Amino acid sequence: MADRAKVLLVDDREENLIALEAILSSLDLVPIRARSGEEALKALLATEFALILLDVRMPGMDGFETAAHIKRRERTRNIPIIFLTVVDSAPDYAFRGYAAGAVDYLTKPFDPWVLRAKVAVFVELYNMNRRLAEQAALLRERLSSELSGSAGDQASVLPELSRRITAVEDELARARDLARKSADTAMDDSLSSLSDRVAHLRAGFDALT
Repeated sequence: MADRAKVLLVDDREENLIALEAILSSLDLVPIRARSGEEALKALLATEFALILLDVRMPGMDGFETAAHIKRRERTRNIPIIFLTVVDSAPDYAFRGYAAGAVDYLTKPFDPWVLRAKVAVFVELYNMNRRLAEQAALLRERLSSELSGSAGDQASVLPELSRRITAVEDELARARDLARKSADTAMDDSLSSLSDRVAHLRAGFDALT
């Protein structure tokens, strides 16, 4: 999995984009800038993102409207969104953010460590989902080979498949540890869903062996 996860940073202020990039610089990801909601939607047409950090207050299309467009698109509706806004925002902003489909909501100035920890977990989940899809495809291929009688091919690939599934299980354990350390419940559903998928993959492999 050579491509690094990409995170979309959406803010109309250049200094905020620079600050976000600096906070995330220690993580293994590629930050992509967007200076408006419209620019963000264009970026989402051509690029796959692990996460979106979305400013609420922007001229023209604000963060809520941008999120509504993102969630209406089949291709982008499942991308997690973390809303960012200033601390003196209207009291209903947090509610509106979650109603718009955000997985989390942070007020500025936010703790850089907290933001970095949250982003790290979502990027880890994204990478695991990609790896899990690869391993599931390989398992389906091996099951097909078994049914067609390719015993020799099966014997040669099973150790490698076992190693890859174990790697996914190890990554899942790390993601759970990150979520626990950050005391963040925003990714509980994602972790639970991913755990079920990994368990099904392991069960399929065990049945194959």
